[in-house]
Amino acid sequence: MGARIRLKKFGTKKRPYYRIVVMDNRSPRDGKTIEELGYYHPIEAEDKQIVFNSEKVKTWIQNGATVTDTVRSLLNKKDFSLK
Repeated sequence: MGARIRLKKFGTKKRPYYRIVVMDNRSPRDGKTIEELGYYHPIEAEDKQIVFNSEKVKTWIQNGATVTDTVRSLLNKKDFSLK
């Protein structure tokens, strides 16, 4: 099983929000998650847009989970190092 850290979409039309989740890389975007790590709310104020548990993210990356480009850019906005 290949785990991937990616976004899961919620909300309504023109009011989206996303959860940062760990999923099997074969599952659909809105499918079953393994674990939720945080959320991204693009409509909120700049300081409240991205919230995640950095310890859980580090643990999943150390265990071999890959990170999508979008989530990688969100983590970098919060000065989170992926190394």
